[in-house]
Amino acid sequence: MNLYIQAASQISIQEPLCEDWFEHPIFYEERYQRAIDPDFKMYIPPMVARRMGKLLKRALVTSSNVVENSATQKIDAIITGSGLGCIENTEKFLQAMVQEGEDFLQPTFFMQSTHNTISSQIALHLKCHGYNSTYSHRGTSFESGLLDAFQQISLQRIDNALVGGHDEMTPDYFTLLDQIGYWKKGAINSETLRNSDSDGSFSGETSVSFMIENRKKEFSLCEIKAVDLLYKPSIERMQTAVDDLLKNHHLTLQDIDSVFVGISGDVQNDTIYRTMKNKIFQNRPLCWYKHLFGESFSASGLGMYAAAICLQKNCIPEHLFYHPQKPMNGINNILVYNHFQNKDHSLILLSSC
Repeated sequence: MNLYIQAASQISIQEPLCEDWFEHPIFYEERYQRAIDPDFKMYIPPMVARRMGKLLKRALVTSSNVVENSATQKIDAIITGSGLGCIENTEKFLQAMVQEGEDFLQPTFFMQSTHNTISSQIALHLKCHGYNSTYSHRGTSFESGLLDAFQQISLQRIDNALVGGHDEMTPDYFTLLDQIGYWKKGAINSETLRNSDSDGSFSGETSVSFMIENRKKEFSLCEIKAVDLLYKPSIERMQTAVDDLLKNHHLTLQDIDSVFVGISGDVQNDTIYRTMKNKIFQNRPLCWYKHLFGESFSASGLGMYAAAICLQKNCIPEHLFYHPQKPMNGINNILVYNHFQNKDHSLILLSSC
């Protein structure tokens, strides 16, 4: 079964709803960053938007954008991954409980605090009443949703799926995570993240959506050949998984032009990627993306997004390479590899159309 990414859209700490980051990325020095939001009035009626939190508005806009760009007439499924859900509304509801003594609570904050409210609002907005599912597995939430879509289409239960990864970072939650060493101390930049030997990264926010379909179109970004999730694999098990994945698609490691990984500047996180590079992905160029988009539970969705855009443009820009080198043209295959706390590992194989 051939699956294709017909369109992709993002709102993050790079310029939203476009690929400006490909040629003119924004580099940050502060460890706490919030997404650059578009003018929501252009996409959502103000009377509707005023009742929505930022993450919901971002999810609606990126979803609407990919549906429009893919010219999809009927959406068969909406599948969302979110590690935290709409925590801004969760915080507002909990604060109101404390301040108001559980009196006069607004039901809007409660309803929008649930993780599956994102998929529900997208379905209502796009008038899609088919398969609807939400995955909340922290750092593998997006991959879980993508695997579901991959399997549903492969089993011919649906023809297409709107798949998204959405997470936000509020000031209070940033402070909470900062207390347990989740973020870098002091100023950061690409070089400090690249050569880091300390804990912590820098934060970002993610809202990324994809239209995935079982047929190729003239504007398709790339093909999704395989999605694989592994739990606590040994080096040997990872080697076998990579070998099998490539063999099943008549490829070898030499056919992989680059491996996109979730290196973030956190030494504990990055050590796993360096080990895999030395043991499994020898002589394959590494690309990273969290120095551009920051860390979030759904950041891996931006990793797949960046790889898909590179395949569409048939080029990997210089600023994506972990070990500096000149831009690479004529690319055909990219393997996206991520892990979360060295427990959940994911492999996504993308190829040019």
